[in-house]
Amino acid sequence: MNLLDILLHLANFTAPALVLALLLPLATRFLIKKQASALVWWAQAAINFIVGVVVMLAGLWLWSRDGKMVTYALLALALASSQWLLSRGWRK
Repeated sequence: MNLLDILLHLANFTAPALVLALLLPLATRFLIKKQASALVWWAQAAINFIVGVVVMLAGLWLWSRDGKMVTYALLALALASSQWLLSRGWRK
């Protein structure tokens, strides 16, 4: 396996976390307009991406394989919780 293959595997592994990390702050801005964000969107996306990669790595370690639906469900739950915390959802 050469360097390009390794980079493509890493990109494909982290793609679900990256897409959700970028979409969640954007969706929060359109769905919850009254609330002021604690951080700018790119900081929220960066934190969500880190949380997502940690969840994906935990799923890979736990089940010894990538792409399990349980891992994707945990990814969605973890990123939704992270975004709720970052957007101060408890302050409604």
